[in-house]
Amino acid sequence: MADRHNRDLDRQPAPLPEPLPVNCVDSHAHLEIVTNTEPDHPEIKRVLQEAASVGIDRIVQVGYSAEQSKWCVQLAEIWNDQVLAAVALHPNEAPVVEDLEGDLAVIDQLASHPRVRAIGETGLDFFRTEPELQDKQRYSFKRHIEMAKRHNKALVIHDRDAHRAVLDTLDEVGAPNQTVFHCFSGDALMARECIDKGYILSFAGTVTFKNAPQLREAVKLVPLDQLLVETDSPFLAPAPHRGALNTPAQIPNILRFIAAERDEPLTDLANAISANAERIFGSFKS
Repeated sequence: MADRHNRDLDRQPAPLPEPLPVNCVDSHAHLEIVTNTEPDHPEIKRVLQEAASVGIDRIVQVGYSAEQSKWCVQLAEIWNDQVLAAVALHPNEAPVVEDLEGDLAVIDQLASHPRVRAIGETGLDFFRTEPELQDKQRYSFKRHIEMAKRHNKALVIHDRDAHRAVLDTLDEVGAPNQTVFHCFSGDALMARECIDKGYILSFAGTVTFKNAPQLREAVKLVPLDQLLVETDSPFLAPAPHRGALNTPAQIPNILRFIAAERDEPLTDLANAISANAERIFGSFKS
């Protein structure tokens, strides 16, 4: 993942949008990739202040490796009214780490931290992981599901080109009470199945892309209490700034787009997203 991260750091940040009328939450971000710094670096403060200036005053910082998950916890400790942490081995990391059991043990230990409110991002990715490694990926996913249930934390799922396998795995082992499909990438049919099973669908800037009509169809179906919005920053900057460096400050662009698609008042949508995030991840206040 390092090469992709370095490429994204070369991009210019998207310009700040018009502030929201009420505060809201970015439910999935990777600030260590946005800034390429330590958790206490002034650049982190700048990114958080920019987000707050447009109404995004809370962020879920999401893990993808054992070491980076430790970084997430440190960030949540420092910014303990603005940031919560999720910890996990990314499905592309899990099959290739030197000591999978050792790294899973690190994630399990971190999961007990009071600022860790989710296990993620975990899941299945059949786009980047070759078939001979997919059984190891499935094993890691199941271990993360078990952790989420044992620690009573939300589960944050990465699903790329693996929709049926992810859904079947959740059916097989039993989904946690709060299961979030990060950067939902399915169609309306998959959305209906997820809705029926009580899963949470989180939409990123991809919903604004011209080549994603299936996402716009899906987002219209999701009940308000099963909806989240995220940047997945620094990736997936929303239109009209696709290709720019993404930051949590871009949530207003995504929210305005979704509100228009759903024919819903922006304030109502933002308030619902805030309430959902606090219900799923708990209070951001220390």
